[in-house]
Amino acid sequence: MPLSAVARISVTTGPREVVHRNGKRNVVVTFNVRGRDIGSFVAEAQRAVEQKVTPSLPAGTSVEWGGQFETMNETWRRLGVIVPVGFFLIFVLLYSTFGSLRDAITVFSGVPLALTGGIVALWLRRGDMNLSISAGVGFIALSGVAVLNGLVMVSFINHLRAEGLSLDDAILRGSLTRLRPVLMTALVASLGFVPMALATGPGAEVQKPLATVVIGGIVSSSLLTLLVLPGLYRLLHRGAAGPQSVPRAPAV
Repeated sequence: MPLSAVARISVTTGPREVVHRNGKRNVVVTFNVRGRDIGSFVAEAQRAVEQKVTPSLPAGTSVEWGGQFETMNETWRRLGVIVPVGFFLIFVLLYSTFGSLRDAITVFSGVPLALTGGIVALWLRRGDMNLSISAGVGFIALSGVAVLNGLVMVSFINHLRAEGLSLDDAILRGSLTRLRPVLMTALVASLGFVPMALATGPGAEVQKPLATVVIGGIVSSSLLTLLVLPGLYRLLHRGAAGPQSVPRAPAV
């Protein structure tokens, strides 16, 4: 065979293996999302695929979205059940503690006050993070702190009224006396989450939303509890007959 002879080899490229799922061929396309949240990116990608890719697909071909997006949706569905059930149980425990619907509503009012602060904190840092699963967990943790602050104050005001103080005097004295415990709770919890809120290393994408929500919610809950809760207590109890009508819940 002469040295000048050239052998031409035809190579056909293709997948190294053919994967089947539920009896059908399965092709997986993966990508990473950076600089924005997964939810909005996948929603935009789904619209683009439906407009440009889906019409040209062969018959019997389907597109499914999975990975972290699927896990996120499943987690949000679970939180959609857990959060209402948790709030309902908190309200039931408050009612069983005080034996009064008005006191339970007064203490539970601290929950939306805390959630407002967490939402505002996320909005202020919207350039660094978005609403995520860890932020949702932070909102759940906020509910416990907000209820605790309200429970401390309302229990002490009821205790003062049971001792014979008038409504206005009990509210004023109870608010001033419980000012320090409420602020101490807020400072300890907030300062403890500051390193997580400022984290930049591995895992920061999980720590920062949770810590931001908790810090913002605790600050708003503490301030608004000291201002709003006494006024709400007076609004709901101004028609009470007197000190003897106050439920004797244990002072915290």
